[in-house]
Amino acid sequence: MTQVADAAVRQPSAELRPFVDRYVGYRYLGFAPGVHLGMPGRFLTVVVTFDDPLTLLMDPHSGTASDHVAMVSGLHDHAVQIRHDGNQHGIQLDLTPAGARAIFGMPAGALAHIAVDMTDVWSTSTVIELRERLAGSESWLDRFAVLDDVLGRRLRSQASSALPVGSLASDTWSVLAAADGAVRIADVATELGWSRRHLAERFTAEFGLPPKTMARLLRLERSVTLLKAGTRTTMGAIAAACGYADQAHMNRDWLRIVGRSPTAWLADEQLPFIQDDDLEAV
Repeated sequence: MTQVADAAVRQPSAELRPFVDRYVGYRYLGFAPGVHLGMPGRFLTVVVTFDDPLTLLMDPHSGTASDHVAMVSGLHDHAVQIRHDGNQHGIQLDLTPAGARAIFGMPAGALAHIAVDMTDVWSTSTVIELRERLAGSESWLDRFAVLDDVLGRRLRSQASSALPVGSLASDTWSVLAAADGAVRIADVATELGWSRRHLAERFTAEFGLPPKTMARLLRLERSVTLLKAGTRTTMGAIAAACGYADQAHMNRDWLRIVGRSPTAWLADEQLPFIQDDDLEAV
């Protein structure tokens, strides 16, 4: 069977950009069956499938997978497994933590470490509308316009009742994200004028992960980006660019979070990487 790798990426409408970082459409056909690893990072994930459901193993240690046709998953501290038969077709949304409140009406912490059907956080009628309109669209551009419309309506309907992220949690997140995790939490607490304990409590309550863990995930996320791009010639150079003490430090974090080394992950990944800068504009 001939392999097909069709993908498109786009930013959402201006009103949605504080809450949704990007839309990614993908269609893979004819690849070898396997397991794709969903890497942790700064975004919650929304996936709507067009063909077969997404088979997701949020906790690799449990061995229990769940199937979803429209799914929302929160921040998580380890790679999740996506089992596939070599074919995948759908749309993924990268949702910011602020987007959890603005679009789903709950703090990101309420979704941490779990994946739920979209009908658990939205009305069934809205989810059906979204899936039917996406399935009936003929191009990625049309599908992205559907997302702008449905999510925009949801955002506006919740504008009067949605609670903002607390300032301490928001400020801590901003510092960590700007540094891609390459910062000491004690220094962040000092900069913001709070005790490290109080800062950790407020951050964890909002996002579901402690700030130290989030910093570790942001460093790993940065290393994933550089590995995909191939812009650093050695693993040592990647480790240095991401704020690790050395390559051994980076490898230890990868083994803890991903379950394999960066080189093993690159060798094992079956499906093509989707990157913003090498996709045709839509």
